[in-house]
Amino acid sequence: MSTTIYKHGDPIMIDYVPAADVAVGDVLVVGDTVRMAHRAYKAGDKGALSACNGVYQFPKATGAGSGIADGKKVYWDATNKVITATAGSNKPLGYTIGTSADADTTQIVFHHPY
Repeated sequence: MSTTIYKHGDPIMIDYVPAADVAVGDVLVVGDTVRMAHRAYKAGDKGALSACNGVYQFPKATGAGSGIADGKKVYWDATNKVITATAGSNKPLGYTIGTSADADTTQIVFHHPY
């Protein structure tokens, strides 16, 4: 799992029963959706994950060409545990808020995967 930081907003929370323990800030792919944990939950305990509408700080890749422009649609790369502007097999996540440079390790994103 990867860690995000909740910044603000009014996230819509959806019930979830995890197969493994979940920590605050974990990013989980559930079917075709990407959801974030605001609280820790033990495996098998019913909790809730953010399904959309929050603003979060996500990890992103660094290196040449990895910067992402403001307002760009981004996706969750579950293999590398970072956001990306490349759709491919990655899951829709939302839209960037502000521009990130190639050297930046994080990006602010409005979680709106629709």
